[in-house]
Amino acid sequence: MHHVRGISLWRSWILGLAVAVLAAILAPVPAGSAVGAGSAVNTGSAVDAVEPEVTIDSHASGDQVSVGTVRLEGRFVGAYDLEIVVDGVRTARVHVTDPDADDRGTWHYDLDTTPFDGEIQVTVRGKKVADRYGVWSPFVELNVDNPAANVPEVEILSPADGTRVDGTTPVRIAAAGRNPIESVQVRVNGGPWRTAQGQRGRFLSVLDARELGDTMASIEARAVDTHGNEGRSTTTYAQVGDAAPEEVLVQPQDRAVWIWEHASYNLILNDGSRQLLDTLATDTDTFDSDPITTLYFGVDTYGELDMLEDRRPAVRDFITWAHEHGYQVYATIAGGTRPPFFGGFERYHHRAVREMEKILNYNLSSADDERFDGVNVDIEPYIHSDFRARKPELQRQWLDILETMIERRDAAGSGLVFGPAIPRWLDTSDCCDAIEWKGETKPLSEHMQDLNDYISIMNYRDTADGGAGLVAQMRNEIAYAESIGKPNSVVSGVETLDIVGRSGDPETITFREEGRTALERELDTLYAAYADSPAFGGVAMHHYDSIRELPSAWGAGAVLPPLPPDDGAPTQLSDAPTATAFDHQSIDLSYGRAYDDVEVQRYNVYRSTSPDVAPTPENLATRSRGLDVTDTGLLPETTYYYRVAAVDVHGNEGPASAVTSATTGPSESRPMVVDGLELTVENSRATARAHVVDLETGEPVSTATVHGRFTKAAGRYLELAPETETDGWVSGTSESLPATGTVGFLVDRITAPGHYWASAYDESGGIETAW
Repeated sequence: MHHVRGISLWRSWILGLAVAVLAAILAPVPAGSAVGAGSAVNTGSAVDAVEPEVTIDSHASGDQVSVGTVRLEGRFVGAYDLEIVVDGVRTARVHVTDPDADDRGTWHYDLDTTPFDGEIQVTVRGKKVADRYGVWSPFVELNVDNPAANVPEVEILSPADGTRVDGTTPVRIAAAGRNPIESVQVRVNGGPWRTAQGQRGRFLSVLDARELGDTMASIEARAVDTHGNEGRSTTTYAQVGDAAPEEVLVQPQDRAVWIWEHASYNLILNDGSRQLLDTLATDTDTFDSDPITTLYFGVDTYGELDMLEDRRPAVRDFITWAHEHGYQVYATIAGGTRPPFFGGFERYHHRAVREMEKILNYNLSSADDERFDGVNVDIEPYIHSDFRARKPELQRQWLDILETMIERRDAAGSGLVFGPAIPRWLDTSDCCDAIEWKGETKPLSEHMQDLNDYISIMNYRDTADGGAGLVAQMRNEIAYAESIGKPNSVVSGVETLDIVGRSGDPETITFREEGRTALERELDTLYAAYADSPAFGGVAMHHYDSIRELPSAWGAGAVLPPLPPDDGAPTQLSDAPTATAFDHQSIDLSYGRAYDDVEVQRYNVYRSTSPDVAPTPENLATRSRGLDVTDTGLLPETTYYYRVAAVDVHGNEGPASAVTSATTGPSESRPMVVDGLELTVENSRATARAHVVDLETGEPVSTATVHGRFTKAAGRYLELAPETETDGWVSGTSESLPATGTVGFLVDRITAPGHYWASAYDESGGIETAW
């Protein structure tokens, strides 16, 4: 049903907020949380009884490393899919050696230190075999003496932050580094960069406040040294003339949707994408749903682009369009780090502050109808194991950075509504109870509610009723918001993503298996439960791409959201693809963007061992929503050729790109493949069977361990168990299924001593059946 909520007496004196932020897709669940109680099955591994561990053994904190390539090495046990995090600026796969395929072995990574000068912090993370949540190595801080990469330090000495300026005002800057400073520049409210004059580390520019009128001013400075290294100051905010701070007005926003960078960059760079958004947002008939009114708009960098720096006119055009069509637009940011949640660590707080300042400075450089209405903050330090192990250190650091970001908002005199996404167990888990901060001791959830304009609870369950349902899991936060007088400040996020394919979270936290009809039915119950609560801010759906692909239910007669018409095909790629081999069985590809009358939905990647690779179904290797992809399961010492073509939401395919190629490395492991995959439904459960053989001999690999997951109407992740007297077949069953529908099964991971999974040569990459 459609939901129209009246304005209560409470709302008559203050407008309420309903906003939510990023889903904690990969977050491990602290013990004692409700999510952990329904975790997916992953049994039988030989390392289940071993405490998972990842180490860095080649170096220790404080070690001096050379400029150039430095090999880092370590060990792992009970883990797989290892990645290294380099100083919070990038993540990368590492090379692993595990000849016994028992999820224990060694790893190495060749670190290029040439972009760094000073301390470099590194850590390695993997997925635990037992539950697919994260396991982390200790942090290691290395030191490199590399003056050529030194970034100048820049500080605006005056005017002071928060002061009022009139007339001609000197702007004094300090800039210094290990290399001579070549130039220092200043800009105000996003205007042109103007050169400052000076020497010996002190520089001067002049601000003529009369040119600005009565407004808040953002003053930024940057310095470039003789090696081309650029450093930037934090922003100074000043009141010009009779400017006064804006009032923070928290507006109702039910219903909201998250739009991540794969889609948000399309919306600013491809005008037709707005038709798709508007069609989805305004459709209330197909599923008897409420309209989408608020866009949580991802503004992180994407590829080589930073929309808030490089594409400001395009962002202004989009926000103007959104406001004209009745939408609020909230900039969604994280910590300015890779991975995004590292912004919650004190070491990286300055990067999160810069993310906040980018939004503030964009707004100050733009007209009223071109400005963001609010900010969604997705910093999730609980993803790291230290969140529990070092309680309350990271809990306080999380609060500290949010407080600092709000202080920057206030210093800029901005009316941006501000709030974070929080998991639903900050009020109940023992990782978050009795947190002392600013002289008060209370649950972390209450500190969050005291501090922020709103909270968005990642209230991820696929039912509304019950002790772990949508209604119960936000009850404490609703009650606390009512007690402190914050209307519309508690928003319930709901998940529609295929979460089981991405993390250790169970299928019970998403509506992916149940479909959109079930989602709307459960939301009716949620709305009814809190219809009389002024604190309830509504619902935010995660996320734009997955909602568009979510049918009414899986099976015959399924209905999808409507699409705007589009008979034309996408354009050629803006840049030809490039291919780089990572190891013996994977090749990384990247390519330029294509454009369409409506929306480029995906990129088809075609592969062949012949240079004459045709864009045909038999050569289709993989698909990607984004501008890069990794092709895996290949053969060693083999040259592969690729072409890429864009496909729009109607399935129209654009021209294929030029050919690119790469050659995989050597390996002593033998390739194995799935040569049989079966799926049946009986007694309300699906049974999947798989058969693994050596690719070269065709003989069954009886030592293979096979993990996989059910899809569509089911979602269980499991290890398939060997069958007796069936010559190498393994099988497993799903959770209970509805009376009718469609279910699928995908193999996710196969290990065997002396072998690796050459998935590109499987006879079947997946299977589905209807009943």
